[in-house]
Amino acid sequence: MAICKQCGGEHTVKNGTVRGKARYKCKDCGLNFTDGDGRIRNELAAKKALAVILYSLGKASFGMLAKIFGVSRSLTYGWIRKQADALPEPVVAGTISEMEFDEMSHFVGSKKTKNGSSRPWIVAQGELSPGLSVVVMLQRSEGSMTK
Repeated sequence: MAICKQCGGEHTVKNGTVRGKARYKCKDCGLNFTDGDGRIRNELAAKKALAVILYSLGKASFGMLAKIFGVSRSLTYGWIRKQADALPEPVVAGTISEMEFDEMSHFVGSKKTKNGSSRPWIVAQGELSPGLSVVVMLQRSEGSMTK
């Protein structure tokens, strides 16, 4: 007999035909399915793989991928989300001592006296859990004293 696609159970029975193929019903979870469902085309599998590669390289957005492949943005999001859920959690090395924030370069590198890099900052650093670090940057107030 066929193995259930949802729960992996082997307690299945024939349940008619659909699209010219035998239909099965799982007695464990109640799912109706066909064995060897041929609705997924090789062309679609190639589109999914290319979309994941382009997105992971940072070269394409969901909107751009949708335009390239002629599908909706939510569908491309679903393709990439499904692949991301199948990956293991990333491991961050505990030896990282400094990071660069490109998004803050315009702010920190400016020479404005209001909140630029020409004024001293208070920096506090902590570790939430192994691999997750937090850095808080505060600007000194006018009346603060330094040691």
